[in-house]
Amino acid sequence: MKLQEMKYDLSVCKLSDIEDIDISREFFFICRTDEEISLVCKTEDVPRNAIERDDGWRGFRIKGVLDFSLIGILSKLSGILAENKIGIFAVSTYNTDYILVKKKNFDRALEVLSAAGYSII
Repeated sequence: MKLQEMKYDLSVCKLSDIEDIDISREFFFICRTDEEISLVCKTEDVPRNAIERDDGWRGFRIKGVLDFSLIGILSKLSGILAENKIGIFAVSTYNTDYILVKKKNFDRALEVLSAAGYSII
């Protein structure tokens, strides 16, 4: 399986509303629940109305489109990282999964995943 490195810094934010999110930007995830509005975006794109933010993340995605019948892909990746004491923040799209780790752990995360047989592109 191939993992594609994302080449930019990311932030995880909590927002009061979605008005200041620039949806023309290249990369972002928005999630709204009955309790909160969360945003994952490039650090340079964090909106001014962020109530809370956690900077210093990097990410990679599972390359390709994953079939919904596939089981355990995210579990296996997160398990390998957990065994190496690397915490994650995961988000999923219709096509694939994204895993974020803190910048200080990013190179180590890619090393352990490579050692476990994943191709890093």
